[in-house]
Amino acid sequence: MIGKIRELLGVDIKEEKYALTDDPLFGKIAKAKKPDRWVKSTCGYCGVGCGLYIGVKDGRATYTKGDPKHPVNIGTLCPKGLSEHQMLYASNRTLRPKIRKNGKLVDVSWDEAFGYTAQKFQEIQERYGKGALAVISTGQLLTEEFYALGKFVQLGLQTNNYDGNTTLCMASAVMGYKQSFGSDGPPGSYEDIAKADVIFVIGANLADNHPIIVHHLMKNRKDKKIVVIDPRRSKTSQLADIYVPIKPRTDLALLNGLAYIIWEQGWYDEAFIKDRTEGWREFVGHIQNYKPGEVAHITGLDTKLLYQLAKLYATSKKSLICWTMGINQSAQGTDTVSAINNLAIMTGKIGKEGCAPFSITGQCNAMGTREFGFTSAIPGYRKFESEKDRQEYADLIGIPIDRIPTRRGYKYSEIIDAIDRGEIKALWVVCTNPLVSFPDQNKLRRALKKLDLLVVQDAFMSDTAQIADVIFAAATWGEKEGTYTNSERRVNKANKAVEPLGDSKSDFDIILELSEHFGLRNLLFAGWKEPRDAFEEIRRISKGRLCDYSGMTYEKIEALGGIQWPCNDKYPQGCTRLYGENMPFEHEDGKARFIAADWKPLEEPVSKAYPVLLNTGRTVEHFHTRTKTGQIAILDNLAPEAWIDINPKDAAKLGVKNYDRVTLKSPRGKVENLVVRVTNLVAPGQVFVPFHYNTQLVNTLTQSLFDPISGEPNYKQTAVQIVSEKCPQGLTLEEEIAGELTMEQEGKAQKRTSTKEGQEA
Repeated sequence: MIGKIRELLGVDIKEEKYALTDDPLFGKIAKAKKPDRWVKSTCGYCGVGCGLYIGVKDGRATYTKGDPKHPVNIGTLCPKGLSEHQMLYASNRTLRPKIRKNGKLVDVSWDEAFGYTAQKFQEIQERYGKGALAVISTGQLLTEEFYALGKFVQLGLQTNNYDGNTTLCMASAVMGYKQSFGSDGPPGSYEDIAKADVIFVIGANLADNHPIIVHHLMKNRKDKKIVVIDPRRSKTSQLADIYVPIKPRTDLALLNGLAYIIWEQGWYDEAFIKDRTEGWREFVGHIQNYKPGEVAHITGLDTKLLYQLAKLYATSKKSLICWTMGINQSAQGTDTVSAINNLAIMTGKIGKEGCAPFSITGQCNAMGTREFGFTSAIPGYRKFESEKDRQEYADLIGIPIDRIPTRRGYKYSEIIDAIDRGEIKALWVVCTNPLVSFPDQNKLRRALKKLDLLVVQDAFMSDTAQIADVIFAAATWGEKEGTYTNSERRVNKANKAVEPLGDSKSDFDIILELSEHFGLRNLLFAGWKEPRDAFEEIRRISKGRLCDYSGMTYEKIEALGGIQWPCNDKYPQGCTRLYGENMPFEHEDGKARFIAADWKPLEEPVSKAYPVLLNTGRTVEHFHTRTKTGQIAILDNLAPEAWIDINPKDAAKLGVKNYDRVTLKSPRGKVENLVVRVTNLVAPGQVFVPFHYNTQLVNTLTQSLFDPISGEPNYKQTAVQIVSEKCPQGLTLEEEIAGELTMEQEGKAQKRTSTKEGQEA
C-alpha cells in the first residue's frame, strides 16, 4: 500500500530514499528531500475547481497536494489531481512544432510552422471564402487564452465557424439556462449543495466524475435527503436515501410529471410565479399530458414514488437539483434542463440558500469559454443577434462593428457535416481529440480525409494530432498562468510552476505570435504581452454584465481562494448565488420563462437485431480521451482498458463471467475484446462502457443524433448487440420489452389519470 502511495505521489521508488515526516504538506509519506518550493494553483482536470500546490524541485514538478485553505476541496484531491504533476512529463508530450513533409511529421521552427499555416489559411479563405476555415476549441484553456483565441478567430480570421468541445458536454445546460433565465450561468453554489434539505442528483455520477463535490453533498448528512435518479446503480446511488431506477432517457417525462403533481397538489409558490415568471398558464395546460399514471408507464416508476418525489422536492424548505452528462448528452438535453428549471421557478426554489437548478461542469474551464470564449456568444454573455450588444462590445475594444458576426456560425457537429460536403476546407483543432471523443467515428474520419489542411494545437500527441498536417506544440497546466472558472462560477487562479517543456509555447503566446503573420496583432492585441493584459480587458468588457469580473484582480482571487462572479461594487467579494430577490432574470422583462417541452421516445430503440441499450461515461481514474492520464502509471494500472458492465441475467444468457471478453455491435460498427464485469449496477437489457479508450473506441458505435437546440450529441442510448464466444448469435429481445417499446415508438401509450393510491401517497 505504501508503495502505491509513493507511486501516486510521483516518486521513483527504485531510486529514491524515503523518510516519514509529520509535515502536514505531505501527510505521512514523503521524499527525504522535499521540493525547493511550492506553487499555489488550481487543478486542470474537471470543473470542480480544486485548489492545490505544485511542488517544484530543480525546475521540475515533483508533487501535487491539495490546498487545505481552499474552500472548494479543503486539501483533498482525487487520484487524477494527486498525480497531476506526472502529466507534464508524459511520453506523449508534443515538444516542438511539426509539419507533415513527404507523408511524415517532422520538427520545424515556430516561424516556419506559423508562416506555412498562415499562408495556407489565407489561400483557402481567398479561394473558398472566410467560412471555409473552421476552428474547434476546448474546455481546458485558460480564460485569457479562450478570449484571445476567440478574438483572433472571429474578428481576425473572420470565420464564425468556431465552436468548442464543450458542445459535446455542456451546451444543453447553456441553452437550457438561456431558455429559462435569459442567460447562461449556473445559479447555485457548492454551499447550496451543503445546506440543502433535499438534493436530487439526476443523470450524474458525482462519486466517479466529480468526487470532491461528494464532500459537499455529504455535509450535514443527517439533516438532508439525497435522491439519485439514474438508470444505472452508480457509486453515487449508493449514497442515496432514495434511488430511482428510471428508464433510459425518460427524464423529461418524469420532470413534467413531477410538475403536474406539484400543480395538482397546490405545492407551487403562487406569489413567486406571479411576480417573477411568464408562461405559467400555458405551462399548466402543457403538463396536463403528464398525469402520474402516464408518467409511471413511460418511466417505469411506481405512481406512489412519483408523489413521494414531488412532495419531497416541493414541500422541503431548501431543495436543489444537480445534474451532469446524463441530462446534457441527449437529443432532448436542452428541454430537459429547462424542465429542471421549471420545477425550481414554480416552487420559488432559486436565488435562496440551499436552492438551485445546478449543472456540474465537465472540464476545468468549460465555464470560462462560455463566458469569454466567443463561440456561442459575444464575450460577456452578449448576443450575436443584438445590435446593441455588438455595438457595445465594438466600442469597448475599439474595432468596427462590422467585424463582429451577426449570428453564431456552425456548431461542432455542423462543422463536421460541412467538411463532409466539401464546404469547409481547413480545420484548426485546439486541445481536443475528436478521433476519440466525437460520436459516429466512421462519419468523422470520412470527413477529415476531405480536408485540405488539418492543424492541431495540443500539448499531447493525441490521436487527432497524429493525422495532422501541422502541429503547434502547446504548453499545458503548470507551465502557464491565467484563470479557470469552476462549476459554481468561482474564478480561480492557475499559476506557472515550471517552464514549458521542450520548445512548446503557451496557447496564449501561440495565438498572439500567429496573429502577427496575418498582420492582426496591433488591431486585436495592442499592448498585450502576458495573460494579465487579457484579464484586464476581460474585467473592462464584463463590467455591468451578469458574468462581471470588474471587481477582481489576480491578487484578490488568490487571497480569497477564488471569487464567484458577479464581482463588482455591489458584490466586492463575489456573489454566492444568482437571481435572489434583488437580482432580476436576464430576459428583457426581468422574468423567468416556463418552457413547455414534450418528451419523445428514443429515435433508435432496441430491436431484435440490437436488443440492448448502451450507456457510456467516465471513470474516476481517467479524463476524457486519456491524452493526459493514459501515460500516468498508477492511473493506467488502475484502469488500463475498457470494460463492459453486464447484468447477471444477460451474462448468464451469453454464457460469460467476470474477465471474459465480448464484442459489442451497433448499426455503425463494432468494438471487440471488452472485458466483462458482471454486476447488478446495470439493469437487464442495459450495459455500460467507459468512453476513454482509443483501443476500444466505443464512439464507433454511437449515433449521429444531436439536440436540435444545443447541438449536443445523444451519447447515452445506443442500441447494441453483445456477442460472446459461447453465444455468437447474441442476445434476443424479450417480448414484453419489445411490445412496450413499440407502443412508445408509435406514441400510442394510453393516457392514464392519477390513481387513488397515488393521490393518497
